[in-house]
Amino acid sequence: MIGSVLTWLVTAGLAAWVVFGYILGMDLPGVPGGLGLLERIQPNTPFGFVRVENGWVYAVGGLLVVAALILLYSLAITAFANRRSGRKKSPWPLFGQGLVHLFMWLMLFFAYYPILQIVAASFDPTNSLYRFSAPQSDNLLIRARVIPDFAKANFDNYARLFDGVVVHGYQWVLMLLSAAALLGALGIAAYRRLIGDTRESGSLASRQNRLLVTFAVAFFILVVFLSPTQFTSPNTEAKFLLWIRNTLFVSGLTGLLAVLLTATAGYAFARFNFPGRYPMLLVFIFVQMFPGFLGLIAIYTLMSNLGFLDPRYPILNFAGLVLAYSGGIVSFGTWVYKGFLESISKSLEEAALIDGATRWQAFTQVLVPLSAPMFVFIFLLQFVGTYSEFILANLLLTGSDSWTVGMGLRNFTTGQFQTKWGLFAAAAVLGSIPILLTFYGFQRYFVSGYTAGSVKE
Repeated sequence: MIGSVLTWLVTAGLAAWVVFGYILGMDLPGVPGGLGLLERIQPNTPFGFVRVENGWVYAVGGLLVVAALILLYSLAITAFANRRSGRKKSPWPLFGQGLVHLFMWLMLFFAYYPILQIVAASFDPTNSLYRFSAPQSDNLLIRARVIPDFAKANFDNYARLFDGVVVHGYQWVLMLLSAAALLGALGIAAYRRLIGDTRESGSLASRQNRLLVTFAVAFFILVVFLSPTQFTSPNTEAKFLLWIRNTLFVSGLTGLLAVLLTATAGYAFARFNFPGRYPMLLVFIFVQMFPGFLGLIAIYTLMSNLGFLDPRYPILNFAGLVLAYSGGIVSFGTWVYKGFLESISKSLEEAALIDGATRWQAFTQVLVPLSAPMFVFIFLLQFVGTYSEFILANLLLTGSDSWTVGMGLRNFTTGQFQTKWGLFAAAAVLGSIPILLTFYGFQRYFVSGYTAGSVKE
């Protein structure tokens, strides 16, 4: 039985050797000539790209070869299982499963391939997307820019983002404290997952929560007290950390204000019957039908009349941006939180009212603790949505000291003589770290939050 499986595998390996050797035209033992893929490469094309004549034929042929190997593998495994069990099973279900996995890997490749390219461009010292990733190399994949070449990679682009930044002593202490607290919380989380500890209370859970609170407090102090005077470089890109601070400040306040507005509005629509309740809910739905840029002129006029566009006071610019962002989540957040409250029995509030609690106490002491996961979901939804927003920020913010990450990235692509692709890629990689950590740490709230409000009225 083992011998037959080895025979199938050896046959599949020899077939792959012959087919790939024939396609590439490589001088392989036992493979005469071939289609000569390597000889069909045309390197003298614009931007350093490598063009292969009839390349799609080779791509489709490669997929067919992989499918054939999957079929051979399915036949070998099925034959081995049939001889061992004495039953006759079909190899086609296993073959179909292999094709599904092949399709999934292709989808993952196309989804994450741009990330590979932008990470490679961040190490490009020439600030070009084409020279660095298309060198003269004997490797076909590198010459075709499928795989970036890191032979000349360096950290110059990342260093320019931190050029001239003055860090005070207490900020170093806070950075070390926040990093240690975050690593400790992640270590405890990994250990709890390893031992299968899913309890919300307990010594490990409480220790993890304390570390997370320590990290949040230390990081909050770092963000709030970062001053524009600490950035002494004349280069605009050296204010990257300040743009991160501004983005976290705006997105955090927007998320908190969104939670406050949606909590009160959702509770009113879920628990009270008042004239105009249903028409107002319909208005919230209709508001979501129109894209936000249709109201840019009205928002700009309103903020200008209220004095939020004065360039002498950046804090007013931030306040106007926060108010504009917060208004956009009210309609969607109200509907979601309303549906969530309707899934909670009114008997809990009625019991609190019987015990002498007021309506406000019943809401804050009974429903608010139960709604913590939904509040986290609404906060993160707004935080993620406003983190990379550009149009409204560009309309309301003035001066490079008040830019957000989105505006800073745009600055790298609007140079007078060239686009700073290397700086753009480095800033994009570093700027995505906070949002990636936030999304990864609270991803379960996104999954549960999207379904929690789907309750029939």
